[in-house]
Amino acid sequence: MFTKATSLVHHWISAHVRRGDLVLDATCGNGHDTLLLASLVGEHGRVVALDIQPQAVASTRQKLETANLLDRCSLHCLSHADAADVLPVGTLLDCAIFNLGYLPGGDKSVITQPDSSLLAHEAVVERLAPGGVVLSTVYTGHEGGQEEADSLLAWSARLPSSQFSVARHEWINQSGKPPFVMVISHRGSR
Repeated sequence: MFTKATSLVHHWISAHVRRGDLVLDATCGNGHDTLLLASLVGEHGRVVALDIQPQAVASTRQKLETANLLDRCSLHCLSHADAADVLPVGTLLDCAIFNLGYLPGGDKSVITQPDSSLLAHEAVVERLAPGGVVLSTVYTGHEGGQEEADSLLAWSARLPSSQFSVARHEWINQSGKPPFVMVISHRGSR
């Protein structure tokens, strides 16, 4: 059933995100996750989506326009490290997702970086609502990917267990360097 990280993350998103939620797609890429989030939050929810590459934002915009869901989204051509700058003031996130690495079908030399990914995760966790969740798909098969993964894992291991639960889901029988999914859950109730 879950042979890919994306199918697992979409399952978790679908089980967690509710109508009226505020959610963040910190690396919108080709727009698949943003589209799912927009369909789940309903007309009173909000999706904030960003990507550092203009072609990613354009692809996401087109998917949302085609599905008639653009009105519940705000799209920004920004680094995920700047997510806190575009979130509505005084609000908490119900869900945030990250796909780290490079844009599929894009320029493979443009990759997420350990420092900016760490800043982004710190900012998002600080704005996470009780019961909220952060789902990060971490790709390690490209140059710099393992360093980014190591940085995030070391940081997340230090999050206070009284407030957050951190888990890692990985495929152990796949060849190469398959991605893993890191899940950070705020222990409070929704």
